[in-house]
Amino acid sequence: MDCNTKKENDIWEDSFFSDASCGQCAISFDDLSAPKTRSVVLKRNSRDTYRRAFSETQLLDIVDLDFQDGDSYHFITAGDVDALSYLKLVLRQQDLEYCLFSTWCMATEDVLQFKDWVESGKIKKLDAYVGEIFPKQYSVQFAALKPICEGTGGRVAVFRNHSKIFAGYGSKFAFGIESSANINTNPRTENGCITIGSDICEFYKEYFDGIKSFV
Repeated sequence: MDCNTKKENDIWEDSFFSDASCGQCAISFDDLSAPKTRSVVLKRNSRDTYRRAFSETQLLDIVDLDFQDGDSYHFITAGDVDALSYLKLVLRQQDLEYCLFSTWCMATEDVLQFKDWVESGKIKKLDAYVGEIFPKQYSVQFAALKPICEGTGGRVAVFRNHSKIFAGYGSKFAFGIESSANINTNPRTENGCITIGSDICEFYKEYFDGIKSFV
């Protein structure tokens, strides 16, 4: 689907909630500093919360919890929800000293949303990681995104990328967000997970810091 296309969808069904407590966080993963490492894994034990939503408005309404360290929040969505919706949940609770995002593509209005967050002080430093198609097929968005990130001391890195990730930290907590959705809205069912903890933030930041951009 074209990342510049936005579709409106009706809100389906009501929300679902359950949680399970699984103990304290524990991590074990490969040495990310090794230059030949291509795939890495993070193992953690955490408390899990599950939500189902069918529009961005409903998503924002059903996640009314204060995020706690060690917790993970799992989502299944279908409707006016994209990966950026999850970052909005984090920004409702704190401003960010640092944020990175990874996406294959994104729409102009989403670039402008980051611009607004940076200019308003919601995000102080921003790194972006995009797919190899982005500079040519989304040249307008690429040209607009670069000065936003570089103005914060961050960068836009282009590589063979199809991951959809956010990671960052503020004064209250660090986090990582994993999603099947790009930073664009579509009517397809997508999944997402917000995990609170410095371990997952560092896990993704160390990996993406090592990326060498094509351009």
